[in-house]
Amino acid sequence: MQKLTGKIAFVTGASSGIGEATAHAFAAEGARLLLAARRTDRFAELTSKLKKAGAQDVHTFSLDVRDAAQVASAVDKLPEAWKAIDILVNNAGLSRGLDKVYEGKLQDWDEMIDTNVKGLLYVTRAVVPGMVARGSGHIVSMGSTAGEMTYPGGAVYCGSKAAEHAINDGLRQDLLGTPVRVTSIDPGMVETEFSKVRFRGDKERAAKVYQGLTPLQAADVADAILWAVTRPPHVNIARVLLTSIDQANSLLFNRKQA
Repeated sequence: MQKLTGKIAFVTGASSGIGEATAHAFAAEGARLLLAARRTDRFAELTSKLKKAGAQDVHTFSLDVRDAAQVASAVDKLPEAWKAIDILVNNAGLSRGLDKVYEGKLQDWDEMIDTNVKGLLYVTRAVVPGMVARGSGHIVSMGSTAGEMTYPGGAVYCGSKAAEHAINDGLRQDLLGTPVRVTSIDPGMVETEFSKVRFRGDKERAAKVYQGLTPLQAADVADAILWAVTRPPHVNIARVLLTSIDQANSLLFNRKQA
């Protein structure tokens, strides 16, 4: 098991959900946390908690991964002490709506593709050359069971996660011959703000997604990420597919009657 003490871990979408849980998991291992999100108002309280949890240091900044120029500039202008990123967790992502493709909203499509696919590429492009030059690093990207199997109303979101799978596999091939590792973490249903974001703040509709079953929690996914990045240096975990015991795939759930 590799130690994370003093290593710089860069997590996107770190202000809530899986990103926040991952920051806590890394903090407990003594990592130095480089955290980015659009909602930076949460970072002051989170920074204090992470330092108490064991993080050696925390540096936060605002970042919209959809903006290629902003991503490149933000990474380039990092303080010198934060430039040598050891671990990148491409966590920023979202889903919008459950419309049929022929009834879909172009704004929703753009937001999902720009965040889940292009944002992933922009951050990876900005960070990975430094890892290659230093001869060490690990890129973890957030996939989904949605990338394995499409479900009704989810074609564009599922397509964005299928693209993540392809990008993850291609990046691992491109890095063959270097010590840089590449991992996709592919969870099923996770009880976070995901559904509330998908339904644009409709809490009642979002709550129904999790009724009658036990979903994964953000900490479960963070635990899988932590496990992947702490394997011995010669071990590359290509992909981790995880669900709760009440989910078999994107279409099959064990919902209990109330």
